[in-house]
Amino acid sequence: MLDKTGIAKRIAKEIKDGYYVNLGIGIPTLIANYIPEDMDVVLQSENGLLGMGPFPFEGEEDADIINAGKQTITTLPGSAIFDSAMSFGMIRARKVNLTILGAMEVAENGDIASWKIPGKMVKGMGGAMDLVASAENIIVAMQHVNKAGESKLLPRCTLPLTGINCVKKIVTELAVLDVLPGGGFKLLERAPGVSIEEIKNATSGRLIIEGDIPEMDIN
Repeated sequence: MLDKTGIAKRIAKEIKDGYYVNLGIGIPTLIANYIPEDMDVVLQSENGLLGMGPFPFEGEEDADIINAGKQTITTLPGSAIFDSAMSFGMIRARKVNLTILGAMEVAENGDIASWKIPGKMVKGMGGAMDLVASAENIIVAMQHVNKAGESKLLPRCTLPLTGINCVKKIVTELAVLDVLPGGGFKLLERAPGVSIEEIKNATSGRLIIEGDIPEMDIN
């Protein structure tokens, strides 16, 4: 199985030269550390930043430069800082090519639940609802099962929805999966050392397996 770093490394391979990318809170923030230096990618943070760089080294943090998750970050040459109104104008105008965010649940039709567990205090849905409503390409970075060992890839989401029929791809500690337009999780890759049977047992939604399934390349 992959750890969070492994998930981030695998998703970094989905980013293309010239992309504008929004990274959500949690595992997605790690992806900034694994984008190749020779690739021209602009990372957007919805709190008002274009040109986000990797996390700073210890002792080099600037408390005024943070991402949407309030983590200290770095900026790259040519970066721009602005208010959140302009930031969400970019998002709603579909200027962001790819959104990568975490999730509590994903349904086999591409619905996503990522912002609230009933009965627990939350700060709000943040920018996720705008992001999933506006982005053409959405990748979810998540754990395949919850702490109780129950699948988070479901026939239908049980938690309040963030977006409907929007997720395109999922990367978990076990697998890479596409969400098909007609519904269902199509298995593309499996984590090193993980069997098809393990992925089947961890997936409650409809899992589609065709041909040989290769192991992920995260190097």
